Amino acid sequence: MSSGFLDHIFLRAKEWLLSPLAGAPDWLIQVVSSLINISGVLGVFLILFALISVLERKILGRIQNRYGPNRVGPFGLFQPVADGIKMLIKEDVVPARADKIVHFFAPILVAATAILTLGVIPYGRNMTPFAIDGGILFFFAVGSTTELAVFMAGWGSNNKFSMLGAMRAIAQMVSYELPLFITTLPVVMIVGSLSPDAIVAAQDGYSFGILPHWFVTTPWGAAAFILFFVSGLVESNRTPFDVPEGESEIVAGHMTEYSGFKYATFFMAEYFGMFAISGLAVTLFLGGWHSPIAALNFIPSYLWFFLKLSALLFVYIWVRGTLPRTRVDQIMNFAWKFMLPIAFTCIVAAAVWHYQGRGLAGWLWSLAVLTIVYLTLSRFLDTSKKFAPRTYRFAE
Repeated sequence: MSSGFLDHIFLRAKEWLLSPLAGAPDWLIQVVSSLINISGVLGVFLILFALISVLERKILGRIQNRYGPNRVGPFGLFQPVADGIKMLIKEDVVPARADKIVHFFAPILVAATAILTLGVIPYGRNMTPFAIDGGILFFFAVGSTTELAVFMAGWGSNNKFSMLGAMRAIAQMVSYELPLFITTLPVVMIVGSLSPDAIVAAQDGYSFGILPHWFVTTPWGAAAFILFFVSGLVESNRTPFDVPEGESEIVAGHMTEYSGFKYATFFMAEYFGMFAISGLAVTLFLGGWHSPIAALNFIPSYLWFFLKLSALLFVYIWVRGTLPRTRVDQIMNFAWKFMLPIAFTCIVAAAVWHYQGRGLAGWLWSLAVLTIVYLTLSRFLDTSKKFAPRTYRFAE
């Protein structure tokens, strides 16, 4: 069986499903085609959500030298089914004085936002569910409505802990959306397009057959990728930036008054947002569905995309099991005083790399620009406090 057949197997399946509509009006074919795309995206990521929910717990158990889920099904793999049934049958408790309409629509909006952003990512060769010219702009425009959904959850609950958690979440999400968006600008500038497909196409090719032309292999691309990934951790409310859900401080943040399937919807939306941010990082910096070396091009393109996506998701879990939660003031200082200046520096470094011919000279000049700004910020943002010598006194 040829690699080309495997690479287009899903496209052929879609054509087969549309074949009974031959001769039907164009609008009907387009509607059915869109429904097939939506069903495919939802099916794939719901399965991935179920898998990652149990794999995360098993990986965290491995990191912390304990067992993860191992009771429900073989190796505990049916744990997501048990969790889903539990959430479905749990009582939906709504506070008596809550704004019931706002309280109800908040989890729906946050889940819909995360699902919509998944629709513009290229998952393989000719496998973009909805290919639009302004796909990157659409991603951020839709994704920015998450703040509204979080505020609705906090306000509609009529609970001070929920409101405090919502305001914390909105503050950090707005702060980190700036570097998240700005770090995409160098890629958009270099490619000259807001289309995710064009960005992936611009990263095609290899030097000597082994060095891919991914943007992450440039100094500005590597710096932008790290900033983008850290901002994605914050946007997804993942450890060490999960202060809106600090159990020891404000219970569960904006989700305090949610239970049952509404809480599960928030939980699912968090993971879908993580998938979307990681998928966009793969598209912008890691070559999308392109293979790392030319000799491996026979492997289907969608497998490469999901391998890269899985690697980033593993790092998310690894970070969660390794780092402690940071303070909210540290998070805000890090965003405004360090990440934002470095994000703007990535734009300058990308311009230098481009106008120096995109060769070795441009690579070195770009690295020099980033190094100078980094060292300058490190000098002026020295946050180490000068503590007085500590004296220990013990009871005699």
